[in-house]
Amino acid sequence: MKTFLELVQSRQSDRQYEPREVEREKLDRILEAARLAPSACNAQPWKMIVVTDKEKRMSIADATSSRVLMMNHFTKQAPIQIVVVEENPNFTSGFGGWAKDKHFPHVDLGVLAAHITLAAADEGLGTCIIGWFNEDKVREILEIPKKKRVLLVITLGYSAQPTRPKKRKASSEVISFEKY
Repeated sequence: MKTFLELVQSRQSDRQYEPREVEREKLDRILEAARLAPSACNAQPWKMIVVTDKEKRMSIADATSSRVLMMNHFTKQAPIQIVVVEENPNFTSGFGGWAKDKHFPHVDLGVLAAHITLAAADEGLGTCIIGWFNEDKVREILEIPKKKRVLLVITLGYSAQPTRPKKRKASSEVISFEKY
């Protein structure tokens, strides 16, 4: 069993997936880990839409792809997409965000995405968080109300890529103690 640090070190954005289904038990554990993610004032300002239907997945994959920029074509390979929709925060989180000029739901959805990706890695699965997509098309495909924001699409499946070394800034560039 991996330690949490080993899990974080091995988790990566996977852009190639094996053509096999994900076991329902694994998906359920990943979704439960996401459901339990913390949020500002326990607002839980999210809705996760799990997409496994092939026709819908292909349509969403088309909405995430760009022929001009040659990006995200791998999304057609993933057997599961989790579409993350921003919901309204509760009163306390909303008021606190207004008072402090911070939009807490965006932070909360980032935490949710981290829970999904790390839980998936713990289950031996790969993920990729996608922010580049045609939001209107995704909204239409999944019948999401126009007033809702679709913030992320997370692909999920068995990775067909080897683990890559992480390229990160040195600790001294991103960590300081007692002052900036």
